[in-house]
Amino acid sequence: MNVSEYTTPNLVHTTWAWIHPQRVSSQNPISANPLQPKKTLDLLQPLRQWLDNVEVRNPKLAHRLCKLIPAQCPFERDVKLLGHTLFHIPPMCKLNPLYEEVVALRFRALCYLADECGEDIAAYC
Repeated sequence: MNVSEYTTPNLVHTTWAWIHPQRVSSQNPISANPLQPKKTLDLLQPLRQWLDNVEVRNPKLAHRLCKLIPAQCPFERDVKLLGHTLFHIPPMCKLNPLYEEVVALRFRALCYLADECGEDIAAYC
């Protein structure tokens, strides 16, 4: 038996067809515009906007924010026994619905300290 006997003569040709949205019939149960975003109620949106609009213009506030908001997730751990890793606890901070906004606020505080105040921010990294 030769491998080429099964691969070369027995090729299967596949074609793809594109259906234009204008040609889709209106009787189709699938919606004509599936990419339209669903409208949902976001209860945390006002808090997200408030966090995004906080301006860091005070060195004391910037230092306090950099101390309060950790650089890495404090819950991420490797559980070890006798030098061998038993299991890994993943970072749970990303489950926080305000994670991105809080990290951005810390970044703005670090940028303020470095750019405006000219301080060394290595202690916060």
